[in-house]
Amino acid sequence: MNTTLLIIVLLAGVALLALEVLILPGGVAGTIGVAAIAFGVWQSYVLYGTLVGTIILLCAFVLCLLTFLWIFKTKTWNRFSLKEESDSKVNQLEPQVKTGTRGVTISRLAPTGKALIDGQTMEVHAVNKFIDPDHEIEVVAIEGYRIDVRETSDNRFEETLKNK
Repeated sequence: MNTTLLIIVLLAGVALLALEVLILPGGVAGTIGVAAIAFGVWQSYVLYGTLVGTIILLCAFVLCLLTFLWIFKTKTWNRFSLKEESDSKVNQLEPQVKTGTRGVTISRLAPTGKALIDGQTMEVHAVNKFIDPDHEIEVVAIEGYRIDVRETSDNRFEETLKNK
């Protein structure tokens, strides 16, 4: 292995470690990066002796340290971080929303979408088919935060209940 290839292997290892921290989660790129650095340092010991191998080991360590300091100092990390805060909430079930309450779909229920029930916009789930917007619906079940609805002109749900 010549010196140019040894330098390329070491730099590729440092680059893979930086990619692991910034972009690629899961440990694969980091593991390959550490393996590349270790291979490059090992080869430097084999080819050039103990003194040069130790110098290259220290240089690889300092290069990794400087790379990570540069990444955090230049705020490169902030380009990849989430800056928005989600303030959405799951359905806040009021006492008047009960089984049998009727409403109108706002969006297509395929099978989940939005509906207007008792003047409140809620996320609902169609139990037996997709329902287009502006169709009348009826609440058939409430399980935790999930509201199951059916189209009022659809009697298949009642038939399913009778068969059970």
